[in-house]
Amino acid sequence: MDAISELGWTSYRKGQYDVWRGPTHQRKEDSVAEEVPVVLVYNTVPHVVMLTTPLNLEDFALGFSLTEGIIQHPDEMQSVRVVQRSKGIEVRIGIPEQRCDSMHDKGRNMTGRTGCGLCGATSLEQAIRRPKPVGAGLPLDAGKLAHALRDMPSQQTLNQKTGAVHAAAWLDPVKGITTVREDVGRHNALDKLIGALAKANCNFNEGWLLVTSRASFEMVQKAASVGITLLAAISAPTGLAIQLAEECGLTLIGFARNENHVIYTHPHRLQHTQASVA
Repeated sequence: MDAISELGWTSYRKGQYDVWRGPTHQRKEDSVAEEVPVVLVYNTVPHVVMLTTPLNLEDFALGFSLTEGIIQHPDEMQSVRVVQRSKGIEVRIGIPEQRCDSMHDKGRNMTGRTGCGLCGATSLEQAIRRPKPVGAGLPLDAGKLAHALRDMPSQQTLNQKTGAVHAAAWLDPVKGITTVREDVGRHNALDKLIGALAKANCNFNEGWLLVTSRASFEMVQKAASVGITLLAAISAPTGLAIQLAEECGLTLIGFARNENHVIYTHPHRLQHTQASVA
């Protein structure tokens, strides 16, 4: 992966830093992930500024628009243009006027931090949206999940350089992991993945989602909003995430590492061929 994005912003920078291993000191080159202010502008109206890794921004714009309910279908994104600014990046998005008019009810302000997908929400109703129930989905063999988890780090190219970014990956029933998106923000990585899959006309009911983060509420919310039926996270879920997953029918798995995992909701989708009870 080149450190330079298509706009000249870097996804990471290299520098010389003081590294201490106990009493041993080295001056060593290291790669550090970048985060850049990105403003999403809908039909000339600025909506929100997010701190994000300056890669795959068209995917991010589409995924964010879908998971936030700004548009209902990828075809409603009529245009997208990424424009470099001196202090950040502007993503200009064209959507139908009726969709833009309805955005006034969504209550975002102009600030979103790296770590919180709900930053900028100005009402409880906007923040705690309940997606409609997901479909039946497909069963996933626990062995296939374990194999994908072992394979995933090799596909996290930016994290291999920096150790500082999250990833969201799509697990296909036949092909294994097909698409990975990375970002300093876990929810940004997920939006980028959903945008990339939506552009490819992916059926979200026929595959599974893996994320290298905790399964917080907004991760479940975004996944369920496009019909994803199973979310496996490397770290823990939150109580509100479990509640939402239970309500909308999504299978939520946490602490998914190698062959280990905890199933919090709707366990019928994860199949264990050689299960044993301790």
